[in-house]
Amino acid sequence: MSNSARTTATPAMVPVVLFTVKGEPITTFTSAPPLNRPYTVVYDGFCKVCNRLVKLLRKWDRTQQLEIVASQQPGVQPRFPWIPARAYTESVQLIAANGRTWQGAAAIEQILDVLPKGKFLSWIFSIPFVRPLAEKFYRWFARNRYMLGCGDHCQSRPLDVMFDEGER
Repeated sequence: MSNSARTTATPAMVPVVLFTVKGEPITTFTSAPPLNRPYTVVYDGFCKVCNRLVKLLRKWDRTQQLEIVASQQPGVQPRFPWIPARAYTESVQLIAANGRTWQGAAAIEQILDVLPKGKFLSWIFSIPFVRPLAEKFYRWFARNRYMLGCGDHCQSRPLDVMFDEGER
């Protein structure tokens, strides 16, 4: 068969179904809509220590200032496109409604300042040299958080717990 004898077949039409939620295509509505709170905290949802701290934040946030979201929740990256994906694994992110962003120890300081009970602790950051030390500690903690939080690695650890304090 020569090139001139070939005919181009029209591709078969495949029907496409576009699902919508509340009138929005499902590809753009992949997560819960924002809660319109003044601040959004994005944390590592796989970190057990982070999850414990989030419970404390929710307890302290009586005035509903914080929206707290795991970084693995669908829609986080498109919602905050200026934050690189790697930043979510390296440190907690705090985003104000106007887009201002803090991370690491600076985010912790701002979170404490926002929460009513946090003000009892946030004054510590006004002491000279505390901010740089807090940032160094935070970076160390963030690198080691999976070991400190007794994640999956603890299951392979031998049991070394004494149940009866009277035995020695």
